[in-house]
Amino acid sequence: METGGGFRLERDALGTVEVPSSAYYGIHTARAMENFAVGGRRVNPHLIKAMITVKKAAALAHLKLNSYPPGIAMAIVQACDEIHAGGYEDQFPVSALQGGAGTSTNMNINEVLANRATQLLGGTRGDYTVVHPLDHVNCCQSTNDVYPTALRIAAIGLVRRLSDAFASLQESLQGKELEFADVLKLGRTELMDAVPMTAGQGFGAYAKAIQRDRWRLYKAEERLREMHIGGTAIGTGINAPLRYTFYITGLLQELTGYGLARSEYPMDPTQNMDVFVEVSGLLKAAAVNLLKISGDLRLLASGPAGGFGELELPAVQAGSSIMPGKVNPVMAEMLGTAAMRVIANDSAVTLAAGSGQLELNAFMPLIADALLDSLELLEQAVHLFNERCVKGIRVCAQRCRELLERSTGLAAAFVGPIGYERSAEVAIQARAEGKSIRQVLLDRGLLTAEQIDGILHPEQLTAPGVPGKRSE
Repeated sequence: METGGGFRLERDALGTVEVPSSAYYGIHTARAMENFAVGGRRVNPHLIKAMITVKKAAALAHLKLNSYPPGIAMAIVQACDEIHAGGYEDQFPVSALQGGAGTSTNMNINEVLANRATQLLGGTRGDYTVVHPLDHVNCCQSTNDVYPTALRIAAIGLVRRLSDAFASLQESLQGKELEFADVLKLGRTELMDAVPMTAGQGFGAYAKAIQRDRWRLYKAEERLREMHIGGTAIGTGINAPLRYTFYITGLLQELTGYGLARSEYPMDPTQNMDVFVEVSGLLKAAAVNLLKISGDLRLLASGPAGGFGELELPAVQAGSSIMPGKVNPVMAEMLGTAAMRVIANDSAVTLAAGSGQLELNAFMPLIADALLDSLELLEQAVHLFNERCVKGIRVCAQRCRELLERSTGLAAAFVGPIGYERSAEVAIQARAEGKSIRQVLLDRGLLTAEQIDGILHPEQLTAPGVPGKRSE
């Protein structure tokens, strides 16, 4: 029903609301925009696209079942395809932080699809006698099975992208392991000098951590494949014939290309959100590793004159508005910032998942927003960090060697040839006189220069065994 000022009047059980005439959304969306005007964040586009996929599968299932006229089903399918192609993005204005377990998002999508399908069939927006948001688009569905099913589909897609990003990062770190395999440097424990290592070994340790994260992400996808579409309101399947459930399950497998499976007990995934907590926890574990790597690189690149100065990170932007020539480790800082956000998001997922009551969790929108945000953040941050930082890292071999030879930590390499007590005496004297371990050994006549050079070879210092006694 048209009114003046470019608005149409729509009615629901609570009354009437003016909706912009040009809008494809309707009264339920308009109410949600007013009720949930918080946060400034819209529903994640990946979730919207996944829900559109569910709606397309539902329409195709009803086409097989002949639930309503085939022209309506095909119009809904075409509307879905148009949105998947990038159309109507501005028609999904509802806040990500909403009450109602995602009902507002589902209704928003139902209305947009109904109005576009109506338009395709020659009708006008707001005339739901042609295509109805609930009787047609939402037929045999509930927000409570559509929303979490779509969340799983969206999460699987992002998990795969994130897994690819981790694979590339692992490959780059392994490349640095080989590149710096012969560069000796000082290891450190509790920020104090420890035994020697190679710069390559440090990157190798990072690569192993990222490799574990890749494996965890691979397993995470398995957890997300079980869906309960057809369970409707609480998992009992009321108003959803079994034939429809079997059809839509197979169609979702075809449309997504994912190994999706129907839950054997739909009431479980309807009310229990522990799977999302598990996936979020794996993302947190990955974020912890990334935060550690970020901090290490910033520390090793610190200075360069007043810090460690062992690494040189790529310069990507000026570092100060007052200190000329200053360059900051901004890509490592960006990675750390993203990791911190993911760790914080995990707390939100945990709290929201534990706040469900009886047959439903009303806080699914927070779970969806936080989980998808973490997946997107990590994928983008890891990609940028790899491309704009890791691949361009250089090791300052001379600085590494200088710090190593000045450190009394090097004394541990000579415990085998001269014993612990003498090695300790050498370390104490070196520190007191400001000399290198090498110089004190030569001054005291404990070892020859040739013997010292043999012990300080990378293969002697950084592999299992006693330096100077490898052949024994």
